[in-house]
Amino acid sequence: EVQLVESGGGLVQAGGSLRLSCAGSGFTFDDHVIGWFRQAPGKEREGVSYINNLDGSSTSYADSVKRRFTITSDNAKNTVYLQMNNLIPGNTAIYYCAATATRVGGAIYVPLLRSYEFKYWGQGTRVTVSS
Repeated sequence: EVQLVESGGGLVQAGGSLRLSCAGSGFTFDDHVIGWFRQAPGKEREGVSYINNLDGSSTSYADSVKRRFTITSDNAKNTVYLQMNNLIPGNTAIYYCAATATRVGGAIYVPLLRSYEFKYWGQGTRVTVSS
């Protein structure tokens, strides 16, 4: 059974930092792209960032989080991290971890940072940024 478990959310003041963790199990971690998405109240789910565990270096970020958020992966621990710095109230949302295969048969597939591209989802962790 595939599982993605997020942790690290909480309440932080504007300008502060949080590090989210996503622990995966039940699938071949090294062959998957792991992404972070968020959904604020009344808004659609949007992509934040992803990392390709197949090469360990390919990443993608939403423009709004570039230079403030950093995604990393520890394949030995089957865990992906999202370091979020200089948080603003607009970053308040439930943050979800998601995974999708990047090696499909003999081909390599590079997904877009879109929720429909990702097959497996965690339950989410809440991030609240106060002003």
